[in-house]
Amino acid sequence: MRYDSALVGGRLIKRYKRFLADIVLDSGEEITAHCPNTGSMKHCAEPGSRVWLWDSLPSGAAAKRKYRYSWEWVEVAGRYKACINTARPNQLVAEALAAGRIAELAGDYQILPEPKVEDGRLDFLLQPQQPQEPPVYVEVKSVTLLDYPQPDQPQASDGWGSFPDAVTTRGLKHLRRLAELRQQGYRTLLLFCVPHEGIKRVRPARVIDPAYAAALAEVVAQGVEVLAYQAQFYADASGLELGQCLPVDIAG
Repeated sequence: MRYDSALVGGRLIKRYKRFLADIVLDSGEEITAHCPNTGSMKHCAEPGSRVWLWDSLPSGAAAKRKYRYSWEWVEVAGRYKACINTARPNQLVAEALAAGRIAELAGDYQILPEPKVEDGRLDFLLQPQQPQEPPVYVEVKSVTLLDYPQPDQPQASDGWGSFPDAVTTRGLKHLRRLAELRQQGYRTLLLFCVPHEGIKRVRPARVIDPAYAAALAEVVAQGVEVLAYQAQFYADASGLELGQCLPVDIAG
């Protein structure tokens, strides 16, 4: 996934009202940017953090936007890039699926985004060209919460990333739907997309959302598959792509 121009650097002043962030650009200009993330952004919105923004002006989209800039990346713990734009994980997974870069989902599939299910939508339906193979429902979740074993020393992270970073009733609903579809004969898979350089393994955030952690273990026992893939950040801040598979510990 490449941006239409390289991202613009700056420093975060503060994030507020969920959708807004005040930032001082490297040029010295102070601006307000759109924050495309409604979550808690735990550890990803610390004042003073290095950030990177998408500038809508080169693309010609600025005229249709209230805020010229959108916040895309942040530097966590002074060393790890993380993408906080919640739209990007699905884009990364879509590209990787089309290119056959997710080994566990490689095959001759028609990739259908946002398929309808009984109580809403999931992220992808992979429709096999061979009738003897089952269709595959895939739900994508973004993992940006890097656990700090020593809260006063974030640089000493042991590489664990947790999901969710806040209680998620929507995520719980998705788990239940995947389990029900699995019982109907479909192949179902929860894919943790990890757009965070510091996260090397993934587990449920049992302390933050014990109900989600318990449900995840239940649906895995019922046949729902779980994968985690890490995103790689381009050094020139021009984009990112899905990279290596990471271990997942369901027990947490």
